[in-house]
Amino acid sequence: MTRDGTEQRRRVRLDHRQVRVLAHPLRMRLLGALRVRGPATATALAERLATNTGATSYHLRQLAEVGLVAEAPELGSGRQRWWRAAHEITSWDPSDFDDDPDARAAIEWIQGDQVRILLDQAERWFAAQHDQPSAWRDAAGMGDMLLTLTPDRLEALKAEVFAILTRYHEAPPADGSDARPVQVFLAGYPMLDEGSA
Repeated sequence: MTRDGTEQRRRVRLDHRQVRVLAHPLRMRLLGALRVRGPATATALAERLATNTGATSYHLRQLAEVGLVAEAPELGSGRQRWWRAAHEITSWDPSDFDDDPDARAAIEWIQGDQVRILLDQAERWFAAQHDQPSAWRDAAGMGDMLLTLTPDRLEALKAEVFAILTRYHEAPPADGSDARPVQVFLAGYPMLDEGSA
């Protein structure tokens, strides 16, 4: 971590309490919206996420209690209360929660929600891709490859790929007129025998 706490602000490794609070559909969406679009008021978030301000305010306070979001008083004026994501990146290992069945269930829900988000994003792209420029249609996509790895090598592969993603994330924004936010998912799961699942 740097002396000014930059790395601490950038990343959070979820603890048991945070994971239980985060495992909620609206809270996941609120945190995601603040990370993607930057600080906002509860009213603006409610409009963006098609919910009501009361629910948005309540769930922002729940996220703030565990340090996942924070108020941004420098942005407010009068009675406006602005919020920002407290971190850019969330991490954990599933085994962090082996001793806590509630936190383990919360992590399993969060992982399932990540898959739902991936599926939603992919389906939205597939439905609209024919209207997109050919350069974007050719650049977007997914692929897979079957590898034979040990747990240590899979961990090393994840770290190497995340280092590449971090390098692109930290690079200055592309100044081309065709630059867009791109959501990149990384997944690597061992193949299970059909009878063992």
